Amino acid sequence: MKTIRGIAIILGFLALGEFVSVMIRHFIPGSVAGMLLLFAALCLRIVKIESVREVADFLTGNMTIFFIPAFVGIMNEWGIIRTNFWGWVIVLISTTVIVMVCSGLAAEWTIKLKTRRRR
Repeated sequence: MKTIRGIAIILGFLALGEFVSVMIRHFIPGSVAGMLLLFAALCLRIVKIESVREVADFLTGNMTIFFIPAFVGIMNEWGIIRTNFWGWVIVLISTTVIVMVCSGLAAEWTIKLKTRRRR
């Protein structure tokens, strides 16, 4: 029952995010808007972490499944990518480094914030 409730909560926020996305004329994708709304609900303790933890752990543990459609799309467009291969490589490497740096800084900030609260 707990799993079904977690799935319902996550799908509910996905649907809410899609609605918000339509209302703001797709400025932000619905899945991202739903994730932000779920994050806000978790931070404000509207939704308890325990109610979505099991489903979230399963989804993050099997995240590679969600990348299969993107990989298929990339392979379908290989002709376009091949014409400017080195430009794509530079973009991929630079954005990967930027994401790694931002993730590291966010993790450090979060750790510092948690240690301050414990004092």
